[in-house]
Amino acid sequence: MRQRLPAQLGRRTAPPLALASAAAVLLAACSSGGGADGGDKGGPPAIVVHPEAGSGNVPVGQKVTVRARGGSLTSVEVVSPGPGRLSGIWSEDRSVWTSTTPLAPGATYTVRANGKADGGSALDKTASFTTEAPKNGFVGEYHPDKGMTVGIAMPVSITFNKPIRDKAAVERKLQVTASPAVQGAWSWMKDRSGKDRIDYRPERYWQPGTRVTLRMDLAGVNAGGGVYGTQDRVVNFLIGDAVTSTVNVTTKTMTVARNGRTLRTLKVSSGKKGYETWNGTMVVLGKVPTIRMDSSTVRIFGPEAYNLGAVKWDVQLTTSGTYVHAAPWNAEKFGVVNGSHGCIGMSTSDAEWFYGRVDLGDPVTVVHSVDTVAANNGYGDWNVAWTAWKKGSALN
Repeated sequence: MRQRLPAQLGRRTAPPLALASAAAVLLAACSSGGGADGGDKGGPPAIVVHPEAGSGNVPVGQKVTVRARGGSLTSVEVVSPGPGRLSGIWSEDRSVWTSTTPLAPGATYTVRANGKADGGSALDKTASFTTEAPKNGFVGEYHPDKGMTVGIAMPVSITFNKPIRDKAAVERKLQVTASPAVQGAWSWMKDRSGKDRIDYRPERYWQPGTRVTLRMDLAGVNAGGGVYGTQDRVVNFLIGDAVTSTVNVTTKTMTVARNGRTLRTLKVSSGKKGYETWNGTMVVLGKVPTIRMDSSTVRIFGPEAYNLGAVKWDVQLTTSGTYVHAAPWNAEKFGVVNGSHGCIGMSTSDAEWFYGRVDLGDPVTVVHSVDTVAANNGYGDWNVAWTAWKKGSALN
């Protein structure tokens, strides 16, 4: 049976987040030697930055100025991880630098400046400030979560709560690195919810033991239409053992292997005619020990309708409602005939055994069935050829 899980395990919504973590940016006023603020003129030689260090809710219309009081500037850098580096102009005597790039909302900027006092001593300054929150912000729900150990087929997946018009601008601020290194690519799609989603996967499954890091430098990034990001994230996760399962709908069996060694071959019953189990590779989305399966949630009515309480050992494979689960009511069909409404059923003892050996990100591949599972139906990413997958990048 295909049934929708009320809350997918292993998924976590990223809360609207605090503003981009800092990188450096420098700016100074564009007058000839005079500071932007007369109050900065007195005192010992120093580099003075406006907005002041630690300022919050800085209006995006404000310019950044960096001024060498009693000296001159040699370098100025003002940077935020999301919107990037600010441009600026120098005063004639290089004592003041003033930004010319507008500030982005909801971003943290870091200013780093160096200079020289009139007496020859070195001057330096590092300061950070945060701009006012965007009136219209976006966030991404990302998976997997920080610190998790996941299966070899787990993509990095981000679903956005607002339409992303400038997909290239957003994609530029997403980065995945791995140790050992892999060749991978981002690809955009519409999630089944209708929201914009981007997934990252290698050309082939991750190797067990790979350490993966996702960086999201989205605070202050303009996604188009005045919608700005509010997230900075660094998410580290680990790839666990290679637990792979293959369901052959012709022989009505499931073969489960770990790191290339077959553990067991189980008798199963998959979808009957008209309700065939999806063909291709699906990825474990989560699991629960007991669930109610109501056919109305997957639009099955009439003589084929069902409403089953306390279905045991449920492993979810698609958002459309495909599960591996115990189906004792079909005991005479396991290994003999396909008789489900699309799920993969097996004995209660076999289902409990399978439940205990798979986790988020493990691949389950169905062969000799019909209708290959779509990329956006759970994590059907692996059913897209590598060349076609790379074409889904906005930066291709």
